[in-house]
Amino acid sequence: MRINDRVFGMLMLILAVAYGWEATQFPMPFGGHESVGPETFPIMLSIILGISSIYMMVRPDPDEKWAPAAMLVELAIVVLAMLAFAWAIEPIGFMPAAALVVSFLCWRMGASVSKSVMTGVISSVAIFFLFNHVLELALPLGLLEF
Repeated sequence: MRINDRVFGMLMLILAVAYGWEATQFPMPFGGHESVGPETFPIMLSIILGISSIYMMVRPDPDEKWAPAAMLVELAIVVLAMLAFAWAIEPIGFMPAAALVVSFLCWRMGASVSKSVMTGVISSVAIFFLFNHVLELALPLGLLEF
């Protein structure tokens, strides 16, 4: 797996550089440059991805057995949940979509239904507040639009 980790790390480093460069190409917002603009979050993500991929190339994991097929099914369920979230965010809004997907994924990881729903609702409201009021980046309201 060492060579696989190094190859994957190299591919992720290329992705991080391309993603970071593309983030710098966003048009300047109306009214001039702001300290937190549309490029800030993607640039932070590309830096984190770049550091992680370099670490993966320098210190690959030792050889281990592949995960059982049940784990691949769980990973497919997570990918499908993320795709459903991406599809639902516009029509129903960020908060309901995020609450549903976080609740579902928490439940799949073994939490009780009540704790899953509570985690989904609290995290979706907190993230919505952070993006809309602190970062001033609008998220879709969907069904909550008045």
